[in-house]
Amino acid sequence: MIPPKDAAALDEAIAKAAGLPRAFAIHTDPNAPPTAEQEPLPAALQGKPVAEKSPAEWAYDRLILYIRNFESQLDSNQEIAMGFAGSDAGVLKIEGLGFFEPDLITFYGRDDDGMKTQLIQHIAQLSVMLRAVPKAAPEDPPTRIGFRLASGWMGGESGDGSI
Repeated sequence: MIPPKDAAALDEAIAKAAGLPRAFAIHTDPNAPPTAEQEPLPAALQGKPVAEKSPAEWAYDRLILYIRNFESQLDSNQEIAMGFAGSDAGVLKIEGLGFFEPDLITFYGRDDDGMKTQLIQHIAQLSVMLRAVPKAAPEDPPTRIGFRLASGWMGGESGDGSI
């Protein structure tokens, strides 16, 4: 059996050899739930080397990780929304996420008034603030978009939503 310290070093060496990115986060609360940077990459993200992904696809993959992690910390009365950094546009309740290679990310959803909203953003300008907001219909179960987005991770195979 490999000691935990050696196993962690081995895992890091394997990830580095495979060209997987490094990520790190530290928090003041030692009991804080794990963040997206502290979770292992899902197998679906390891199927295609990062070097073969466009900047848009790689940003899309990591946004899904952050969304899934954020949603895992919400209670049953909350859903995820996105605030627009540096803007008075309010928030967008996230209903979908896409990318258009090589450099665009698209957020689909609804604004505070329930109006259909879409944000198309160049990855160089990407600045996203995830927010917990009350559900629109308290009697309905919360919508968890992160797990639906993750179902599209197919490493470029047909059926992944690409056109």
